[in-house]
Amino acid sequence: MIINKVEICGVNTSKLPVLSAAKMRELFIELQAGNTEIREQLIYSNLRLVLSVIQRFSNRGEYADDLFQVGCIGLMKAIDNFDLGQNVKFSTYAVPMIIGEIRRYLRDNNPIRVSRSMRDIAYKALQIRDSLINKYSREPSINEIAKELQIEPEEIVFALDAIQEPISLFEPIYHDGGDPIFVMDQISDEKNLDLSWLEGIAIKEALRKLSDREKHILTLRFFEGKTQMEVAEEIGISQAQVSRLEKAALGHMKKYV
Repeated sequence: MIINKVEICGVNTSKLPVLSAAKMRELFIELQAGNTEIREQLIYSNLRLVLSVIQRFSNRGEYADDLFQVGCIGLMKAIDNFDLGQNVKFSTYAVPMIIGEIRRYLRDNNPIRVSRSMRDIAYKALQIRDSLINKYSREPSINEIAKELQIEPEEIVFALDAIQEPISLFEPIYHDGGDPIFVMDQISDEKNLDLSWLEGIAIKEALRKLSDREKHILTLRFFEGKTQMEVAEEIGISQAQVSRLEKAALGHMKKYV
């Protein structure tokens, strides 16, 4: 994703204007008084805001032009719904709307598909969560959110987990000026530990110390998963003999492992 190029979607970003708060307020007053021609000027004058927001998503592998266009949709929604009476800066109101629009785009274009009903539960849960935070000035529990929605807490947990955006194993999580630490560096692989590797070598060496019959029995039992009765039928001896030979072979191996 090229984020520092001068032109995005045919817009020369190096020449985008920056308006003062007073001028912005003046334009919004005109727009809300019915002068719809001002809307285009407000959009163009705030494209730098969209540009700054999409840089937060530079590691997603998405094209800057696509994110810029989606961000512009969020910007237009913010312009159309901005309330001067709330006494907040336009950028404070617009940035969350631009981010929300981009996140929706990324979720809808995610290769990991989540059902519409699951997404609806998750979005409703997030809305209830925000509402309860405003009401109680604290983070609500899953049970409190579930009670408001009148559904089981487990459904909310599954839904919220489902809409989490996947991250790359090569996503850096820490950087102190030296080599970065990636997500994959924090994930253990119990199937590929050095200890397991060494144990595997020791077992192979121990097997070489056994007789051909002992090796054959252990191979059938533990590598091919056959029962003692099946092994007995295959090699033509009794099940009791297989049991004794198996026990003796394992005893010999313990000396070398």
